[in-house]
Amino acid sequence: MPKKAKKINQTAVYLEIARKSVAASLLIGLGNYVLLKVGQPLGPFLFAFGLLGVCVLGANLFTGKCGFLFADKIKPLHLLTILLVNLLAGYLIGLAFSACDASVVEAARAKVATWDISWSFFIRSILCGVIMYLAVAIYRKGSPLGVLFGIPLFILCGFQHCIANIITLGVAATWDWSVLICVLGNFAGSLMVWWLLREKKN
Repeated sequence: MPKKAKKINQTAVYLEIARKSVAASLLIGLGNYVLLKVGQPLGPFLFAFGLLGVCVLGANLFTGKCGFLFADKIKPLHLLTILLVNLLAGYLIGLAFSACDASVVEAARAKVATWDISWSFFIRSILCGVIMYLAVAIYRKGSPLGVLFGIPLFILCGFQHCIANIITLGVAATWDWSVLICVLGNFAGSLMVWWLLREKKN
């Protein structure tokens, strides 16, 4: 393949990855919006709509992909692109939500105020990664129950999801470095449970 054609093809691949990543951020944004809007106990269950949409429509969500990095042979640069687009689009979507509904802003600011850079926060991020991997893995086996139960589980337990958190930061129109700790924790938790449960080839 000529170098120019190969470059165009690569550009098309990354644009497609970005397009599906923006879609995932929007779907998770809708779930996070309703969580901020109605709170508990109903909000965590309605949030599941977002991840269910991601799974059904094949959108690119970092926390739904990172645990399958080796199993699906995902290129690291592709996964990094998904993460960066999820974060940027998520923040902008959060800003848009704050502009159209001031009632969610205070809820977002109150939530951000509870975050910190600590081992506790990191562990809660790892546990969210575990649940996200299991939710998607169960969906891939043909059942939506992992999503429908897993999402309320991680929210009610106070576990931390990096894309939901970046959207909340956008709604609050602020920044907190804990989101980077959350990314690492989600990634570590997803890969850890994949490694523990992987099927070894003879």
